[in-house]
Amino acid sequence: MARLAQTAGLTDVQREILKTVREFVDKEIIPVATELEHRDEYPQQIVDGLKELGLFGLMIPEEYGGLGESLLTYALCVEEIARGWMSVSGIINTHFIVAYMLKQHGTQEQKDHFLPRMALGEVRGAFSMSEPGLGSDVSAITSKAVQDGDEYVLNGQKMWLTNGGSSTLVAVLVRSDEGHPEGTAPHKSMTTFLVEKEPGFGEVRPGLTIPGKIDKMGYKGVDTTELIMDGLRIPANRVLGGQTGRGFYQMMDGVEVGRVNVAARGCGVAQRAFELGVSYAQQRHTFGKAIAEHQAIQFKLAEMATKVEAAHAMMVNAARKKDSGERNDLEAGMAKYLASEYCKEVVEDAFRIHGGYGFSKEYEIERLYREAPMLLIGEGTAEIQKMIIGRRLLEEYRLQG
Repeated sequence: MARLAQTAGLTDVQREILKTVREFVDKEIIPVATELEHRDEYPQQIVDGLKELGLFGLMIPEEYGGLGESLLTYALCVEEIARGWMSVSGIINTHFIVAYMLKQHGTQEQKDHFLPRMALGEVRGAFSMSEPGLGSDVSAITSKAVQDGDEYVLNGQKMWLTNGGSSTLVAVLVRSDEGHPEGTAPHKSMTTFLVEKEPGFGEVRPGLTIPGKIDKMGYKGVDTTELIMDGLRIPANRVLGGQTGRGFYQMMDGVEVGRVNVAARGCGVAQRAFELGVSYAQQRHTFGKAIAEHQAIQFKLAEMATKVEAAHAMMVNAARKKDSGERNDLEAGMAKYLASEYCKEVVEDAFRIHGGYGFSKEYEIERLYREAPMLLIGEGTAEIQKMIIGRRLLEEYRLQG
């Protein structure tokens, strides 16, 4: 049987990269993922393996020591990694959003300083928009930067940082009202700061505290944290792009990459759930035959496989649109929305196929059942995606006159 979610039109190099990643996932991630996840243990050995493969430099240009690959290649690698363990894909996703923002919007000095070390995995990235009092409403950010000579002083509390503890570079979005007249739209008075720090928890540099890991239902192993700024001093040359007021647009550009990534994660988790479901259905017997021979189960498998294929196709389309240099917020929103919803449904169907055993921590599907919900809210909820999709559709189909 042909494997689900194949991608047409790949180069020999892309196919070789994906083959290498798939072999790594099958050998190094799947056998240990459930045990590490249940212990909520950071997968250091896996991360070291990804560094050796060069994946931390996958999308970073060759001139900075990276592989210079496309978003499509990256998304397909994420799909494979999430198939093994979604938390690992989160570790590299935030890193690449920061690297992408630097590549697209950083000053030459910022690119030269950070990108070569990010390509090697020596500098690890995280980014921060959300705060305790807000979710999708980025315009309500209250964290603030005030200029003091050739430095800025940052104060405020941020929330839901993936890689918050293990990262050494955080792109932080805050308000910066200087130079922006009263009444300026909130999104035009936001700035992204590049904050360097030590890995770990507690006070990781003067004025910056990472309190500890947030205990989560799923998506374990990877550290998700708060970030508290109290008189944090950042030099002016660490304003992303060198100019204030552009942070919102820079972050949204990065989030489009993130939404393709979340779609890829949904595809990977759904693929693994299908693999587990179709395998178990052929091993489990009821009423004298394998449950895979019962029509009800065959219908379920057919629906699951179709959803995996559809989500994969939309994810690939969104990635290729971004790679072409075209605007892809519509395609990324559609892909993220569909892939995350279908992932939840495919995982639940695989859970149902497992019956009572799906409720046991001995079976991998139990872990997937707790991981899938994160995709429904990560990088914007389904409702936010629908708003983006609806507005873009009205732009394209607006009646004249």
